[in-house]
Amino acid sequence: MAQIKNERGGATFRCESGDTILRAALRAGIGMPYSCNTGSCGNCRFELLEGSVRHLRKDPPAWSERDLKRNRWLGCQASPDGDCRVKFRTMDEYEPPVRPAPRQAELTGVTQLTRDISEFSFRVDDDLDFRPGQYALLHVPGVEGPRAYSMSNLPGDGEWRFMIKAAPDGAATGWLFDAAPGATLTIDGPYGTAFLKPDSPRDIVLLAGGSGLSPMVSIARGAAAAGLLEDRALHVFYGGRDIPDLCDASVLGPAAAGKARFIAALSDTGPDSDWDGPTGYLHDVVADDMADRLKDCEIYFAGPAVMSSEVQKMAHEAGVPSNQLHFDEFY
Repeated sequence: MAQIKNERGGATFRCESGDTILRAALRAGIGMPYSCNTGSCGNCRFELLEGSVRHLRKDPPAWSERDLKRNRWLGCQASPDGDCRVKFRTMDEYEPPVRPAPRQAELTGVTQLTRDISEFSFRVDDDLDFRPGQYALLHVPGVEGPRAYSMSNLPGDGEWRFMIKAAPDGAATGWLFDAAPGATLTIDGPYGTAFLKPDSPRDIVLLAGGSGLSPMVSIARGAAAAGLLEDRALHVFYGGRDIPDLCDASVLGPAAAGKARFIAALSDTGPDSDWDGPTGYLHDVVADDMADRLKDCEIYFAGPAVMSSEVQKMAHEAGVPSNQLHFDEFY
């Protein structure tokens, strides 16, 4: 076990063998900035002042030769070889509402939702809380490095569920989609800051592309469970490429589905398509549908990196304040 001291603020925390500096900081309740937790966004960079670390991922996309020369490392990938002195800023908004922890989990069932998305249910050792919209890291047997997947359910039933899209030749999804009930793995969480903000009085807009559906379903269910939909509207937009990629409002669960306005859209349709709903990129569909109302809403979104970039641009052009946009940066 290593002792990590942050010279910017003076906090000291322990890092277990094999853990990373970011996750150890969050487990200690320290608000170290981050987003993806997989080495892709770079939000968790820190300066190493003393000691040595190694990256668990050999080629994290957000780390460069320039970072190495400046002795800057990625908190989500850096595992210390011993005691270290580091330097990073802390921010209140990154202090975890529930401190993450690893736990053993057993696969109890799989439900197919669309052509290539299924919901996986795992029974966990404990019933640790999480916030609607957060994610966890799944350590899949035989696969190097964890994978980040968002929960689709609400806490309290002894299970954590994830809506996961099969990736062509994906090692992690290959194992998951082939696994039978009873298979076990380690789930580490919860993580993420793009969770439901129940104190906001604004109407709620959810945008999901592909397996970005999972956190949006959790947020919709959380809003319904908290009674938020009694005095505010819920608009849910879900995009796919073709009809077999889509689902309907029932995926939100009875309480949220009965309150939500659910709009499915296809990005592209052929001349022989039977689709008569909205078409085009999801951010354009939302902009056309919501127009001037968008700036007065609390907006949550998840999906491919290209979609995330376009949604941010669309929201900016619509005059949406940045503090009303909630998303975790996955690439």
